[in-house]
Amino acid sequence: MNEDRIKHFRALLTEELHRHTKNITQDRANALAAIDDSVKDAGDMSVQDVNQDTALRMGERESQMVADIDQALLRIEEGTYGVCQQCGEPIDERRLQAVPTARYDATCQSAIEMSEGNNVNSTL
Repeated sequence: MNEDRIKHFRALLTEELHRHTKNITQDRANALAAIDDSVKDAGDMSVQDVNQDTALRMGERESQMVADIDQALLRIEEGTYGVCQQCGEPIDERRLQAVPTARYDATCQSAIEMSEGNNVNSTL
């Protein structure tokens, strides 16, 4: 991959990193805001718990995205960005444009998902 494309993906990843970091802060604030000590009704408490749990899960998802972006930026620094970690072949730039944190080419990603049972084909 040429230097211009690397710069493009570095900028894309950096922008995503800032966006997800901001989302983490917002999700944590939402989780804290969902706490209302004045709630006495069991139904209201259940709704409050669900809202807080949802906000925390969203924060966890955002944190995982930040970790994935950090790993992609590290691969750029190491010179391995855009190379499949499974087979060593280049990852198609269209895939990287759609999923800039991709570690595997489409073929290897599909094989990994099939082996992990993530293939959700209907058996009917």
